[in-house]
Amino acid sequence: MSHTLTRDRNAAQKRELSGGAGAYAAATLVGVMFMGSTLLTPLYGVYRREFGFSIIVLTLLYSVYVIGNLAALLLLGGLSDQIGRRKVALGSLAVAAVSTLIYLFAPNPTWLFLARVISGLSIGVASGTGTAWLAELIGGDRRRASTIATSANFIGVAAGPILAGVLAQYAPWPTRLSFVAYFVVVALTAILMARTTETISHTTGKPNLKPRVGVPAELRMRFIPPAVSVFGVMALVGFYAALIPTILSQDLHQKNLALGGAVAAAMFLISAIVIVVSRKIAPRTAMLWGLGLMPPAVGLLVLAQAERSMVLVLLGALLSGSAAALGYRGSLQVIYELAPADRRAEIGSAYYLCGFAGNALPVIGVGVITALASALAGSAAFAVLIAVFALGALVMELKRKRRAA
Repeated sequence: MSHTLTRDRNAAQKRELSGGAGAYAAATLVGVMFMGSTLLTPLYGVYRREFGFSIIVLTLLYSVYVIGNLAALLLLGGLSDQIGRRKVALGSLAVAAVSTLIYLFAPNPTWLFLARVISGLSIGVASGTGTAWLAELIGGDRRRASTIATSANFIGVAAGPILAGVLAQYAPWPTRLSFVAYFVVVALTAILMARTTETISHTTGKPNLKPRVGVPAELRMRFIPPAVSVFGVMALVGFYAALIPTILSQDLHQKNLALGGAVAAAMFLISAIVIVVSRKIAPRTAMLWGLGLMPPAVGLLVLAQAERSMVLVLLGALLSGSAAALGYRGSLQVIYELAPADRRAEIGSAYYLCGFAGNALPVIGVGVITALASALAGSAAFAVLIAVFALGALVMELKRKRRAA
């Protein structure tokens, strides 16, 4: 009997995904979860017509997602360290399935807000868990793990608007079918996660949910450039994910939902490609290039809107994607190098807080200015804000490098 149990256990272990296969399974978790964050991108205009809400409500609907992200970061960020990667991954997928069902049957905007918050919670928990799991399965190569995780992130956010845009434009039930498809993807990902090797062998009894966020005083000046980088990167992501389809529809008279989703997806796919291509560039150099590319990238966005030029929109997506990729990968690795091992969690949390602020606040500002003045004025204000922040951080980091040299 004991031999049979041992043989069954060994067979089960052989069926588990470990090493490189397990790492790519964990990357799939990250990509699939972030896919859920941009499913609404081509659908915001459809919901506006269906429920009759304003551009300000649209930007608030996009930004409320950050509430879930913050709850995940502050309360549940270390949960998988304590109870295991697989349990937390499966739990976050279950929460994602709940949010998807709420989207599917939402009778009014209140339900959309609720689904968005729950989605942000599930994505926030799963992204941290998946990234840590990936690094452990890949053997501790932090730079390679960071490249794979950030690429998976952008591939996931690119897949969301492509799927939703095509289904909403060319299939029935424009606000329903994409969520049915995503629910199936989540279920398949759960099966994959159940087969992925657990890397946490010792779990604690009662989880500690005490938030740990902060930057030591001696590191604050060095923290500012990567913090501004991730603020700018996430602001660009938010602009494309929330507003590009509306701008294409209203200012460039491009009503095709699949096209709106494709332009947003193009920016995210370019980011994924640039992350892989630039993986050998030193983190600080990548961050500086990201900061330097942000002002012309947002300038092209405004010019494209003023000239109503699809060519300039695509060039803006190319430049924005490159800036986002270099800024995100570079600043994230700079934070890893900057933070002492015993303070990495709280400094990393402060870094992600800056990213969440960038993802939400500028987009809301664009919505308010658009409602009070015009869409072009809102985009111009956004461009000025990002350019000033990026150039300030770039100058600060170059001065620091000169002093260090």
